[in-house]
Amino acid sequence: MEIQIIRIRKPDDINFILGQAHFIKTVEDIHEAMVQTVPGILFGLAFCEASGPRLVRTSGTDGGMKELASENALAIGSGHAFVLFLKNAFPINILPVLRQVPEVCRIFCATSNQAQVIVGKTDQGNAILGVVDGQTPLGVEDDEAVRQRQLFLRKIGYKISQSE
Repeated sequence: MEIQIIRIRKPDDINFILGQAHFIKTVEDIHEAMVQTVPGILFGLAFCEASGPRLVRTSGTDGGMKELASENALAIGSGHAFVLFLKNAFPINILPVLRQVPEVCRIFCATSNQAQVIVGKTDQGNAILGVVDGQTPLGVEDDEAVRQRQLFLRKIGYKISQSE
């Protein structure tokens, strides 16, 4: 087996989800889940077909995001992997629904960080072995860092303030 590291190519402000599914219907079902969960969502989806014509199947509501997803999926080249790039939404908003899509088997990561996918290549094909998401921690948060984290979550609307 040969091991490769595939860097996910994306702008810094774009979130992405890397997962694995099991059927060509995945593309339509994930598309429907996205538009029903976040009205006006901009996304691009690419799915690596593992048999038959073995194409990268695509869908989405944003042409640039669709192209970005297909380029990254092709670079990973792992059967039944899907790459989903998001604008106007955070993974936390769609992960519960995405996990309910019948074809979805697993989620490897959901992040806006720069990421690398560790891929094993065999004579049969490629497999995702893991994901490097962001960088190594530099230490443990102190009281001030805790306060800043809590303020940030309230600022972006994911927690209510203590007085509410």
